[in-house]
Amino acid sequence: MMIMKSSVPVVALIALVVSRVQTFVSVGGSGNTHVDITGNAVMEKIREVCEAVAESEGRDFKPTGSSAEELLRACLGTATGEVSGAKFRTALNQIYMQNGFVDRDFMSSAPHHFNNEAFNEGRNLIIQGTAAIKANVRTDNLQSARETLGRVCHTLQDFYSHSNWVELGNKSPYANLIRPDLNIEKIADITMPTCSDCASGTCPNQLLPAILNGKYLTSGYMGLFSSDKPQGKCSHGGETDLSSSQNPRGGISKDEPRSHNTDQHNNAVNLAAEATLELLEDIRGAIGNKDYLRLMGIARSAVLVFVIDTTGSMTDDIAEAKRVAFNIIDSKKGTQDEPSEYILVPFNDPEFGPLIRTTDSDVMKSEISKIKADGGGDTPEMCLSGLQLALTGAPSSSFIYVFTDAPPKDTHLEKTINALIRSTKSTVSFFMTASKRRRRTLKASSQFQVYYDMALASGGQAIEVSKSSLSQATDIIFDTSTSALVTILQRSRDPGLVESFPFLLDKSVSNTTIYITGSSLTFNLRSPTGVTQSNTVDNGPLGTIQKVGNLQRIQLNGTEMGLWHIDMTTTQPYTIKVMGQSAITFIYDFVEEFKGPHPGFAAIDGRPSAGSPAKLLLTLTGEKGPEALELQEVALMEVSGVKVSNGTIEKMDGGDYFITVKEVPEGEFVVLLKGKDKTSSSLYQRQTTTQMSQSEVIIKAIADSSMLPGEVFKINFTVTTTGTSGAYTIRARNDKNIPMTHPSTLNLVSGGSAQGTVSLTPPGNTVSGTDVTLTIEAEGPGGSDSNYAVLRLSVLSKVTDFSPPKCEIVGVQGTCYSSSCSSSNWELSVNITDGNGTGIESISIQQGSGIFTQREVEDGVIVFMGLYEASCCSPSVTLSAVDKVGNVGRCSYTMKSSAGSRLISMSLPLWASLLLYGFLRDAFPL
Repeated sequence: MMIMKSSVPVVALIALVVSRVQTFVSVGGSGNTHVDITGNAVMEKIREVCEAVAESEGRDFKPTGSSAEELLRACLGTATGEVSGAKFRTALNQIYMQNGFVDRDFMSSAPHHFNNEAFNEGRNLIIQGTAAIKANVRTDNLQSARETLGRVCHTLQDFYSHSNWVELGNKSPYANLIRPDLNIEKIADITMPTCSDCASGTCPNQLLPAILNGKYLTSGYMGLFSSDKPQGKCSHGGETDLSSSQNPRGGISKDEPRSHNTDQHNNAVNLAAEATLELLEDIRGAIGNKDYLRLMGIARSAVLVFVIDTTGSMTDDIAEAKRVAFNIIDSKKGTQDEPSEYILVPFNDPEFGPLIRTTDSDVMKSEISKIKADGGGDTPEMCLSGLQLALTGAPSSSFIYVFTDAPPKDTHLEKTINALIRSTKSTVSFFMTASKRRRRTLKASSQFQVYYDMALASGGQAIEVSKSSLSQATDIIFDTSTSALVTILQRSRDPGLVESFPFLLDKSVSNTTIYITGSSLTFNLRSPTGVTQSNTVDNGPLGTIQKVGNLQRIQLNGTEMGLWHIDMTTTQPYTIKVMGQSAITFIYDFVEEFKGPHPGFAAIDGRPSAGSPAKLLLTLTGEKGPEALELQEVALMEVSGVKVSNGTIEKMDGGDYFITVKEVPEGEFVVLLKGKDKTSSSLYQRQTTTQMSQSEVIIKAIADSSMLPGEVFKINFTVTTTGTSGAYTIRARNDKNIPMTHPSTLNLVSGGSAQGTVSLTPPGNTVSGTDVTLTIEAEGPGGSDSNYAVLRLSVLSKVTDFSPPKCEIVGVQGTCYSSSCSSSNWELSVNITDGNGTGIESISIQQGSGIFTQREVEDGVIVFMGLYEASCCSPSVTLSAVDKVGNVGRCSYTMKSSAGSRLISMSLPLWASLLLYGFLRDAFPL
């Protein structure tokens, strides 16, 4: 770990790993952590790429302020509609969280921290991780790419704090760490002494002259469990390093600024920051500007996800799903509400899938048009298998819509689906269109109840309608396929209660819609000024009520600020949900404390531990950033009950809050918060939809490396319980049906733990970059308690091509005048080859608004001859050439203003440049 100061301001980050001790400070404290260093670099590179994209599209890039939300809005352009920062921050946190987890999950791993002179091993983690990131992006597995990026950044930054790179007088980052074609040079041999003794532990320079003069690389040895180290070697240093008490004593770590190493610490900080930017630039070059922004969460927040039953009785349902998809695509095109991604998963019996994912609306139209109703036979279908693909393939916090007229056959996946719902925080709604006779049969079936339970657990709707009325119910899809969607209230009562449900509407909320599901329901809607409307009035003073099947949808006529009420006057079961559009929302994670050299808090993967207070980290986000918002109340609330447990609020910097709830509800609960919008002085209320509960069972599983096609990959996991002793059932499932083995049970005693191993063997033909979601579940005796761990794994083919393509500038011609750029153009000729490598995958304009054309020529090796043409108003260009494994070669040039034309030859003789330029002009006529 490194504690760092940075000259780049932190732009409203959330730190998912914070600490109560001085050695691991929270965001905005007296020092900066890996999370801050990574965050600073990420935001700086996002701004740079957004500027380049805006230039290429011929539009201005002018953020209205310094917040992440205002940067996001400027990046997305001028399309109309609300912009929410929630998914942007969620994407960034997937990076930051893994960055911090390296200190928790790999605290004793020398390569992860460049301790113990493990330079080659540490570099391999960076090289392999970077290759995995690029492969994941190529296969559109962005979350896996983000998580790997966080871990790689941590290891890369530790090199500058834990090695002697700074003491050797280096002023720039070590390029060999991220260049697979270069090796680490001059590592001190294991028998070579590197440090002198330092009894005080604070000597300004312990490194031996032979190390400094010979420019040998070394790093400190870290002894967490033993004081042993090779004779004469430097220690890491610090209270937790047992080896620092052995001669030579002391340590060379620059994690923290102290009186003896302040300059070295500052230099390490600067180099780590520069190195992180270089890593991000390498990834940007490999994947292109637009995919880089998607990787960083710069995308419209709406995503359209359909899971469709394609059995023989579903013809009408499929036609309606197609109609809705086409309507959303056509009506929202060019606005902020236009979906940034489309996902389609068909299922039948026994087949299901594949998952079809695209950012192209025309592709979505084509794919959904191909679906035909056929097959099936018996009534139950493979619905949950299709839903599993959607949950693992869609971005987190997605709205998923399932169309079916039959119960699930694959009910063994129920607990896996519930685990994925909690892990992804996605919302699942079901449209069920069985005939009246079948509905009577299915209502009595526990299998059919699965859909209702999953909808409630995720905050979705379970809507029963006839096939002829389905088109009236699908308006909910249009409502929720928007940007900046927020949940203001959600409640469920079974049996129903005569009860009044208050909810706050603030000035930022628009398009407020209320959904009430249930049969034979009666209610009154009451505004802040006392105006009421009964459920019997379809068009009243407060809104329009649409009734179809078991759903009543109320669209408010306007958004009157203040406290509203829904007064339910029925004893029939019902659910209530109030939603709207607003930039004001929040993201959150339950966290736990971890120990070690750098103790802190980290996000929990699974249900929080029972018997102790619940701890949360949450971040507010709004149009002007979190600084314009005030948080007044946070509570854990039962959706199906009445218990509300308030938490204590500790304000941090950057819109972050640390929440402690001492009395946690015993059953399922959600997070409710209230606060004040300072810009409008109105009170707001927001609520999560994903239900959570505590567990006495805990599962821990860690996977850092990628899987190789055709080879066995093992993941060790630990199950701990404070509950019932006995045999715990173990289930493990993955969404790609990769063959695997695992123990079926583990024997535990209360207060104890047991270990197991999951072994997976991806087929030899698995595409490199494939993302595999593995869910491990542990269930106590009799099914009384359970918990889960969800891991995202990557399959990465072994890389043997480490050389980047070569891009040579062979000619520049043009006349650019400083007085008038719009009336003149310039041209750049390039020669690009990959030699004997894997071949050129793509050539793109990384910076510049000109036009690039290319022609492939083969003369022993394949050569791409290209011509870049641009206005003199766009004088700079960077071309990026990427091979098939993600190695990047670049050409950059800036055209200077001058009085006349010029032809510049680079890398070739003048006569060769002239011949090549003439060839290019013939190949690419103006």
